[in-house]
Amino acid sequence: MSKRLIRLHVNGRDHDLAADDHALLVDVLRGPLQLTGTKQGCDGGECGACTVLVDGEPRLACITLAAQVQGRAIETIEGLVRNGRMSELQQAFHDKLGTQCGFCTPGMVMAAEALRRRVAEPTEAQIREALAGNLCRCTGYVKIIESVQAVCGVRA
Repeated sequence: MSKRLIRLHVNGRDHDLAADDHALLVDVLRGPLQLTGTKQGCDGGECGACTVLVDGEPRLACITLAAQVQGRAIETIEGLVRNGRMSELQQAFHDKLGTQCGFCTPGMVMAAEALRRRVAEPTEAQIREALAGNLCRCTGYVKIIESVQAVCGVRA
């Protein structure tokens, strides 16, 4: 397999690295960049655990080639932390018990973050639609929805 030098802009920083032509974004994030918050679940774009933001839009890192996102702004769950503190959305997931085992949480948070940036006060239906590509095997989604609502000015 041939390698190429790629530059990825992740969480506000540029990273130059040699990657296989067919390297998946999830593998580059978790491997050389050591950003393990992005979870590798189904490896086929089915579960949403690997959701990151690319230019502010949710993208499944397990079906995205790293080379495809050169020159674009990539954000991972780690990038939401500011000055060592969780983002408001991450804190809401913690406070409202939106996490169970935690495996799906990074993907859920990133999908919800994309929605928050587009819609100031989303309805429950909009939240459910935004999270539709993210599967949780632990809950009935009630606490997840309440976590998102808590930061969007919507009463649960």
